[in-house]
Amino acid sequence: MRIFTRFVPAFVIAVSLVSGRLHAKADPQIEAAVQAVYPALVRIHVVSEVGGDGRMQKGRMSGSGTIISPDGYILTNHHVAGRATRITVRLADRQELKATLVGTDPLADLAVLKIDRKDLRNPDAPLPVAKFGDSSNLEVGDVVLAMGSPAGLSQSVTQGIVANTEMIAPGGAMRLDGESVGELVRWIGHDAIIFPGNSGGPLVNLKGEIVGVNEVGIGSLGGAIPANLAKKVSDELIANGHIQRSWVGLSPQPLLKKMDAKAGILVGGVIAGSPADQAGLKAGDIVTRCNGTDIPASRAAEDIPVFNRILLETAVGSPLTLDGIRNGAPLTWKLTTIQREPAEPREKELLSWGITARDLTELNAKELLRDDNKAVIVQSIRPGGAAAASKPAITPGDLILAVGGKPTPNLDELVRVSAEITAGKTEPVPTLIGYERNGRNYLTVVKIGPEPDADKPGLAKKAWIGIDTQVISSDLAEALGIPGSKGVRVTQVHPESSAEKAGLKTGDLLLKLDGTVIPTSRPEESDVFSSLIRQYKIGTEANLSVRRGKEDLTLKVPLDASPEGTSELASYDCETLEFNSRDIGQADRVSEKLPADFKGVLISAVTPAGWAALGSLSAGDFLVSIDGKATDSIETLKPILADLEKNRRTPVVMFVRRGISTHFIELEPTW
Repeated sequence: MRIFTRFVPAFVIAVSLVSGRLHAKADPQIEAAVQAVYPALVRIHVVSEVGGDGRMQKGRMSGSGTIISPDGYILTNHHVAGRATRITVRLADRQELKATLVGTDPLADLAVLKIDRKDLRNPDAPLPVAKFGDSSNLEVGDVVLAMGSPAGLSQSVTQGIVANTEMIAPGGAMRLDGESVGELVRWIGHDAIIFPGNSGGPLVNLKGEIVGVNEVGIGSLGGAIPANLAKKVSDELIANGHIQRSWVGLSPQPLLKKMDAKAGILVGGVIAGSPADQAGLKAGDIVTRCNGTDIPASRAAEDIPVFNRILLETAVGSPLTLDGIRNGAPLTWKLTTIQREPAEPREKELLSWGITARDLTELNAKELLRDDNKAVIVQSIRPGGAAAASKPAITPGDLILAVGGKPTPNLDELVRVSAEITAGKTEPVPTLIGYERNGRNYLTVVKIGPEPDADKPGLAKKAWIGIDTQVISSDLAEALGIPGSKGVRVTQVHPESSAEKAGLKTGDLLLKLDGTVIPTSRPEESDVFSSLIRQYKIGTEANLSVRRGKEDLTLKVPLDASPEGTSELASYDCETLEFNSRDIGQADRVSEKLPADFKGVLISAVTPAGWAALGSLSAGDFLVSIDGKATDSIETLKPILADLEKNRRTPVVMFVRRGISTHFIELEPTW
């Protein structure tokens, strides 16, 4: 396996991994740096969930990480694993292990995972651990190594130099789960090549220390989160499982060009009712000191994260003294910080509604000019779902206030009330919903609950001969040596049909039906023969005049009842695993040449970004069994799926036939 290389003048690195050992021909300092961190590098594969189209959409992604503790803690990016429902990591020695998400921080785009040492091949063997360095000592021109797993492939190392120690996102902040990463993070810009999949991997100095966590690639530059910030965040995540930050409601911005202030940062705005507002701060004030720490003159966007970090890292509930200037006069403001809310609380799926929704934060409420945050905000809608079908229809961004006359001040209460209304029901329940849109209060009726089975009226049975045909055109008749003849040619004989039993064969030319010429000679008349057959009574015989080669035959074929059409077959929509299925019809058996004794159900549709899709189940597959239990029909499939959901079994093993092959599909739903 070959590791990606990067060449820089005066340095050469060529690294490869052979039989689990690292071999390098490089400057001894570079070799030592690689060997200090490379064994602690891990490849990360996750299944994540994000709300969209009224459901939690599943997806796979990969990234990189570094073991930072002998106990098995791994540091990576939030955008790699922060929304993961299932995580697998592969160590440098190729051991593959399950990992759990310890905590995540979208504002810093960092997350911490943990592997269980008991799962190691040798639980008593020490884990390789990488150590943090001091990122504040980095200077432009320093040589750095970027390590990771590009595109989920084997571990790699690339080499470059530091290009910028104060890089921010061009054109605005990068947003993750509503958080503006640029509020807090100034990247270490470098030109060590990184690729998709390198996210979360370490940036390493020549001492073999982590000095950054690679996060983005912008043009030819990579951006890494400074190690000093990464260590602080990871320590808190390991200790508490979450990050607490302070909030004062102050929006800073760089000093205006016309301002001649020698120090400080400009207050661009203050949130009404916030600690900053209560302390008397106003837009236009210049803050020059914070709890005794001088604030240098902020002249560019790169200076803002430095000030934000001072505020955010102040202990929640602690006093804060700000010194500054208003209209040239010195002022001091005293306030107490409060806890900062997440920008976007995690959404949930409500299948009975066909929506995903999340709690409304206090800041969201202020932005919507509301007096309180006692509401649930609709994040996405499933087309055709219950909420979308209501009149007036609920749309993304609406605030749900009450369900069935009961207030729903938060998402947990909305879930509880909805479950209470639909408990034991087999049909949707029309429910009065109070909601708000653009400050206006509305009412609508949503039919929440299980969707009713579609009413499938049976088609009237008609006579059927059990063959497929093509029209004998004038050109075809000439070529077949029967110029001027009309009729049809047999293209397929259905197995086990009366036509097969009567001796009809593919290639037979049918010229007369009960002594009357079959009046077809143009391709557009392809339905004429089957229409003539449908006029007969089921169970009667059709006398066919047949030309087979140079031989003329007369065959009597009993006419069967037409098989069930696709629309008449029993079907089932499995909402949890997100696929549709139906019984196998005659047309399926013929087109797929299924053996007469083959039993199963046809997968008719698979929802994109669902659990079934994630396991590679595909429309057109024939499902033969689940966890060893035969799925002979929709009737047998339903109780098997009901048992899976009731007992929350995982993994779910499906045995399917696809084309001429069979294989096993393993689904691991998060129930």
